[in-house]
Amino acid sequence: MAGVEAGPTRTEVIEELTAPGGPSELGEAVVRGVGLRVHVTGPQVLRDVHDATAAYGDRPFTVYDGERVTFAEHRARVAALARRYAEAGLRHGDRVAICLRNYPEWAPLCWAAWVSGLVVVPLNAWWQPAELAHAVGDAAPRLVVADGERAAALRSVTPDDVDVVVVRGAADGCVPFERFLGEVIDESLPDVALHPDDDAFILYTSGTTGRPKGAVGTHRNLCTDVHNRRIGVAATARLTGAVPPSAPGLLLTFPIFHVAGLSGMVTATAGGSTLATQYRWDADDALRLITTHRLTTVSGVPTIARDLVRAIAAHPEADVSSLTGIGMGGAPIPPELVRRVAGLGSPSNGYGLTETTAAIAFNVGDDYVDAPDAVGRPVPSADVRAVDPDTGADLGEGAVGELWFRGPNVVRGYWNAPEATAAAFVDGWFRTGDLGRVDGGVIRVVDRLKDVVIRGGENVYCAAVEAELLEVDGVLDAAVVGIPNPTLGEEVAAVVVHAPGVVPDEAALRERVATRIAAFAAPTRITTTTEALPRNAVGKVLKRDLRDGFG
Repeated sequence: MAGVEAGPTRTEVIEELTAPGGPSELGEAVVRGVGLRVHVTGPQVLRDVHDATAAYGDRPFTVYDGERVTFAEHRARVAALARRYAEAGLRHGDRVAICLRNYPEWAPLCWAAWVSGLVVVPLNAWWQPAELAHAVGDAAPRLVVADGERAAALRSVTPDDVDVVVVRGAADGCVPFERFLGEVIDESLPDVALHPDDDAFILYTSGTTGRPKGAVGTHRNLCTDVHNRRIGVAATARLTGAVPPSAPGLLLTFPIFHVAGLSGMVTATAGGSTLATQYRWDADDALRLITTHRLTTVSGVPTIARDLVRAIAAHPEADVSSLTGIGMGGAPIPPELVRRVAGLGSPSNGYGLTETTAAIAFNVGDDYVDAPDAVGRPVPSADVRAVDPDTGADLGEGAVGELWFRGPNVVRGYWNAPEATAAAFVDGWFRTGDLGRVDGGVIRVVDRLKDVVIRGGENVYCAAVEAELLEVDGVLDAAVVGIPNPTLGEEVAAVVVHAPGVVPDEAALRERVATRIAAFAAPTRITTTTEALPRNAVGKVLKRDLRDGFG
């Protein structure tokens, strides 16, 4: 309507929040020789975050399989564990390795380490003994904590002079968690000097191209993520007029040994959120948790979001009115899924990697619905470039190149791996290995640098083909890979998952891709199946396994 002024944009609101005097003010600092924009107000170390949780008192914190722990009870357990760490001889900078399912013990174990100046080393709970042995030998933890399913394996690869504490189970030579925890008395913490650039975690990458590398993150990295989430909530409230929930609740489906799960646990703690977890993903149980505990958000990989949307549609009687948003990440997100999620609450996409301490770019709400192919804008303290991966030269607006990021949530490097660190971190910039472009500050990721099919000299981006296949009726999931071709070099192959009895027409699949992308991008070989795609613990498709299936 003429004469009506448009409201502020999200970018303008964020600039206001981070301006001098704003609640999330940004200032300049030199971090490991690199000038960065850093938050100068609010939490600077993780102990600041923990101290602030005293305000949440008897509010429920962790919810798991009928068990509930309040924030007050959590704080007392953190204090008790901090005392146990000290009594066990652990000192500032020592490592504590943790290998658990998403049990509620994760939170106090981590926070007790961080308030004590210790470094948490999350270990992938699905690793085999050889992988566990590599990580334990590399990180050299002074204490190992494992659940009952993994304690024996950890005990077998851990030096005899290092204790292994077992959670929810028993194993020979291991200390029961209850005995290690001991008496829980009060919330008093040890007096330890902490600095924002002290190490806080070593997270091992997935190791898809070799042995996993330990990304070393700091208190500043995780506190920056807390700031970013708070800025996002405040900006959304300002733009929509919606009041943030007074009692937020998060269903965290990312494994906490993954960066998205670890940061989710941290930001839920900081926000006074109830943190609900499951033994394993189950959509119907997730629906029960949302309705019973009035959870407000769910975070997970796209397959989990899709399962939840289907479960809600199958149970129209379920009261999910508390649900305000579903956050997705960890894998490419098809536009059709964004539209479905938008019918339940605000969809959001956090793009990032282990090395960026989870999300370094966000696309939220209406912006995401309008541009579902984008991962959004960088967080306010970060910078992004699209560069030629061979020369490092900037490619400019709209050109596809390797995405490089710089900011205070980029980790300091890899543990015990100076050559890998030098290759991935250049003058403060982290090379993501992802191909993308930047248009007007908005980032679009087109594929992994190593996941592009080069067919007869033409680049085919697998993620784009997968997104189109998912638009075809009957397709539940899809993955695209390149396989050898004697003439073209590579050809495009697809594995398409469908419901029993609803086999999609291969011609329709090829036509969709050919007419929406290009004829050369249409899969020449298609396998249809009702079996789920092989995925790792955080939902990424194991494409090497799929390539082997094509012979």
